Amino acid sequence: MINAAELAGVRAAKYARRKRLNQVALTLSMIAMVFGVFWLIWILWETVRLGLGGMSLSLFTEMTPPPNEAGGIANAIFGSLVMVALATFVGTPVGIMAGVYLAEYDKKSWLAGTTRFVNDILLSAPSIVIGLFVYTMVVAQFRSFSAYAGIVALALIVVPVVIRTTENMLALVPASLREAAYALGTPKWKVITMVTLRAARAGVITGVLLAVARIAGETAPLLFTALNNQFWNGDLSKPMASLPVTIFKFAMSPYENWQQLAWAGVFLITVAVLGLNILARFITRQK
Repeated sequence: MINAAELAGVRAAKYARRKRLNQVALTLSMIAMVFGVFWLIWILWETVRLGLGGMSLSLFTEMTPPPNEAGGIANAIFGSLVMVALATFVGTPVGIMAGVYLAEYDKKSWLAGTTRFVNDILLSAPSIVIGLFVYTMVVAQFRSFSAYAGIVALALIVVPVVIRTTENMLALVPASLREAAYALGTPKWKVITMVTLRAARAGVITGVLLAVARIAGETAPLLFTALNNQFWNGDLSKPMASLPVTIFKFAMSPYENWQQLAWAGVFLITVAVLGLNILARFITRQK
């Protein structure tokens, strides 16, 4: 028989061992956190330091220049805004409707399972794969790079993000809200539009904003679809400049003025993505 003193000693030894393991785990976690934050802060510092040096009025008013000449990236900013906006306009309704179907109409059938499986593949697929697919299906068929092809590629990136977010947010809506609406004789389509989607509105909008933040910096799909354009172009059937592709092209060049414009473009995209993430968190917190 173990007496009370021996039992207390065993418990104290176990507690001391658990405390040591806890301290080791906390120390390793802190080291990992500091390691990750260190690189993040360094990247942000370099982006701000080098990006602010290239900020000027001409950056927003002039076209991409030849080597060693003054200029800006107005055409690239315009191209990115147009393609990101239209891709969001195309992909968001498709993603929301598919998410509503999976959450409200068909949860366990083979079609729903297949849709979720394909959606997971699209979520994890590298963006260059989507770019090559659109190149084969659109660019090669029409024998021309175009902003339309870039919009299609970016929309295909938006759709799976919005589907997953919409389905998850609708699944969090309490079933009692639906039952109360049905008890009043409300048709299903009106329950979805007036009750469940309204209840999940903040989460759905957050998913859309995160999808926009993702496609704002995509380079690979646009390299195979919209290509690039050194001049101002408002014709969507022609190649169009974009910030990510311009940054890629200028950053790889040996010319100092191009490199400075590339850092300015990186700074603009970083600020835009940071703003979208802050807006998404603010919307969620308000809800």
